[in-house]
Amino acid sequence: MSFKSPVSDFQFILQNVVGFQKVSDTERFADATPDLVDAILREGAKLCDDALAPLNAIGDSHPARLENGIVRMPPGFDGGFRKIAEGGWIGLTADSVHGGMGLPTTLGSAINEMMAGACLALQLSPLLAQGQIEALEAHGSDEIKALYLPKLISGDWAGTMNLTEPQAGSDVGALRTQAVQKGDGTYAVTGQKIFISWGDAEFMANVSHLVLARLPDAPSGTKGISLFLVPKFLPDAEGEPGERNSLHVVSLEHKLGIHGSPTAVMEYVGATGWLVGKEHGGMAAIFTMMNNARLGVGIQGIGVAEAAFQKALTFARERRQGKAGRSGTIVEHADVRRMLIQMKAEIFAARAIALACAVAIDLSRADAGPAWEARAALLTPIAKAFGTDTGVAVASEAMQVHGGMGYMEETGAAQYLRDARITPIYEGTNGIQAMDLVGRKMMDEGEALYRLLDEVKESAGHARSSSPTLAEAVGGAAVSLRDTTEWLIGQDANDRFAVAVPFLRAAARVIGAHYHLKAALADPGSARTALARFYIQRLLPEHAALLAQIRQGGAGLFDLSPDDLAS
Repeated sequence: MSFKSPVSDFQFILQNVVGFQKVSDTERFADATPDLVDAILREGAKLCDDALAPLNAIGDSHPARLENGIVRMPPGFDGGFRKIAEGGWIGLTADSVHGGMGLPTTLGSAINEMMAGACLALQLSPLLAQGQIEALEAHGSDEIKALYLPKLISGDWAGTMNLTEPQAGSDVGALRTQAVQKGDGTYAVTGQKIFISWGDAEFMANVSHLVLARLPDAPSGTKGISLFLVPKFLPDAEGEPGERNSLHVVSLEHKLGIHGSPTAVMEYVGATGWLVGKEHGGMAAIFTMMNNARLGVGIQGIGVAEAAFQKALTFARERRQGKAGRSGTIVEHADVRRMLIQMKAEIFAARAIALACAVAIDLSRADAGPAWEARAALLTPIAKAFGTDTGVAVASEAMQVHGGMGYMEETGAAQYLRDARITPIYEGTNGIQAMDLVGRKMMDEGEALYRLLDEVKESAGHARSSSPTLAEAVGGAAVSLRDTTEWLIGQDANDRFAVAVPFLRAAARVIGAHYHLKAALADPGSARTALARFYIQRLLPEHAALLAQIRQGGAGLFDLSPDDLAS
């Protein structure tokens, strides 16, 4: 079975569910006409289905490796990356001033999901470049922008993000990498970074690393962190790769999945770097890249879920089982049908949430009003966590559909679960996303969430005449979530954090039901209506149990000591 990009689903969601028309109606994105969007989706699908998908299994069975200081890549990855670069896909959303297309993030998100479904290990490289492009557009000096952005946008150079250190995982403030002024406008960067995706690759002419480090006079914690651009090769007078910088790949990690993506331990020994943004302002600068990456990682989870679902559906439609003379395919078994429908329903909800987040980002950039910036901030942790949880759950269920054969590497089903499992971890674990939701994103006293829940109730009101049962369930869920949110806002930080994960999950369930209901209203009596009915009647009720759990706050979580847990 070959991967097939879900172009029709993207078209339907953009037109009928997440309000993409508002984006194309803005002056900034007026070029994103329906004809152009459809053409880009179709061309992107050709790239993913024909050029990238065949590399997925190759990258898994022929991992990236380090040989004599050179990072050797899986067969075909060079050609696959070049097709991405030559097609202009890296710069799809980048500013046209430096060679990008200047198209909406929403459209770029759809393309990135298709790429992730086709070959996640390879898609990581352009995703990182896009994040660096956005960070440099926002915080780079004019000189840095002029030199680096055209190279990154064209795919001539690659980009990475260097945050994590051996002693500082999610606690970025504990990093020790140092940067010292050299007196010529540059800095000497010294330290070690781990878990650096695509830290190097043999076919890249240059690799541009964004590195978090401390100046000698920096205060402790995150307030003392600065951001530096440290290239593998120092640009010469013509802006081409020149002298080798003092940095190298120490080793590549041996990972559960995404074997084709080289995850490097990087060593910097007085490497020459340039400050990006203000001194001690590194977190503000890197968060521009990380917010882009968080939505992007959520989309990765959805892409893998789509690929795993397609493989499971094909297997279920072909696998015959039963007594001689009465055998049929397993897709007719009730439990197999339940698993497949649930996978499809979860993917639709996660995809709609992610695209709604992207629409909000686009409208905030198009100066459509501060409410859209708040909507984008609210939906980012939900899109990341729910999208990646969906990726893992669907990949696991897809293995289950295959039965024992799914556990065998020869079917390819296991790779999706191994690849997807990193997505709830990197770019901020899903627990951190949930804490962000109930912490920073509730500093407005819930206003952004309440505004969204008002839309959910309004949509449910429109559905009462055609789908009264579904409308009542969705509208009631919105009211219950609002009541629990009001209660949660009144609790202290520890109680909020104790129930952050079930709160995010409950919010995702309600918002996902909202988008399913909108799909049913847009296409009444269709398969989309049946899918919405499944989600609302069978999956949405989970929110009630989650809300009951939330009301417990932190009670009981510390009743068992570490010694009790070990006994």
